[in-house]
Amino acid sequence: MNKNFELHSRLQQDCIAIGRFELCQLLLMNDQNYPWFILVPERAALRECYQLSQIERGLLMDESCYLAEKLALLYQADKMNIAAIGNLVPQLHVHHIVRYQTDQAWPAPVWGFAPAQLYTEQQLEKQWLILRSGLPRCQFFN
Repeated sequence: MNKNFELHSRLQQDCIAIGRFELCQLLLMNDQNYPWFILVPERAALRECYQLSQIERGLLMDESCYLAEKLALLYQADKMNIAAIGNLVPQLHVHHIVRYQTDQAWPAPVWGFAPAQLYTEQQLEKQWLILRSGLPRCQFFN
């Protein structure tokens, strides 16, 4: 981890730290309405993809594609929504949201659609088991 890196307070508040890849920290949005994950490059004061070196840009794309592919398989997604918007949280972060045609927001975006339903301890344990078995490249916390 980059020693000057600090996770934005909003991400700390809304997410559960899962682990890290070579470049990015992996977070789980604490909302059981959707399997919703976030990659955050562990670089200080980073707001935009173009601020990464060319090598790091490639690494971010690789980690994002890897995560999206594995999540689609693990959660049997109908669609993967991937976005780096950053209007509320300026720190560069990339959302990876597993979508189903049966989810409550389909086909609309999930942002602001329904209040977050926090994970229970049991549900979190289930998520950890799924992720540990399906993301071998991730170095998990705990």
